[in-house]
Amino acid sequence: MGLQPPRALTRESLRRGAEILAGMDADLACILKRLGVPPLWARRPGFPALVQIILEQQVSLAAARTMYRRLYSRLGGMTAEGVHALQVDGLRKLGLTRQKASYCHGLAAMILSGNLDLTASARAADQHGRLALLSVPGLGPWSVDIYYVTALRRPDVWPRGDLALASALRDVKRMREIPGREEQESLTSGWSPWRSVAARILWAHYLDCRGRYLPRENGDQRSEIGDRRSEVRGQRT
Repeated sequence: MGLQPPRALTRESLRRGAEILAGMDADLACILKRLGVPPLWARRPGFPALVQIILEQQVSLAAARTMYRRLYSRLGGMTAEGVHALQVDGLRKLGLTRQKASYCHGLAAMILSGNLDLTASARAADQHGRLALLSVPGLGPWSVDIYYVTALRRPDVWPRGDLALASALRDVKRMREIPGREEQESLTSGWSPWRSVAARILWAHYLDCRGRYLPRENGDQRSEIGDRRSEVRGQRT
């Protein structure tokens, strides 16, 4: 395999990217020596993953996971048809805020109307696919970044609005303050084209520092990260 990553990470390319990053950055090398290469945590692309990400905005991921399971149980699955049929009021009765109920219902409506084709956007060049997702109310830059990292498994995405990653950067780079988005861009630009791999390494570090790192692949262990979004007030989605 060459130095360039594939369009979607595999276990092999994740390991290769980690090896390359270890050779580039001593701090990442120390994490990898301590924890090993993180598993390929991933979600299946599509409507359910986007609903999960919407529910995760501004709350703990544990709370979002509970809400998702409640909605899934009520519908007997997670489909655009089911969410759309519940309407905003029905979603609110299940505990969603009015805003998140509106976002989930609107996402379902766009998919059912054909105004959003998730298969086509995944196949498109990333800049075009991202624009399609950003046109959906409730999907901001952080949400789209997380979808591209965890569902589409793109190798070179850095979710700059992610507090866990910002906190991990502060730790490993021995900074006094949590770096802002521009400073994160400066710190991580040298990790391209493997920034998503670096993010996975730093998520593992963040979890390990809090005693919650369990290296497994049957699910997205970002769900084990505690209140990393609830700590951020007023951030865009």
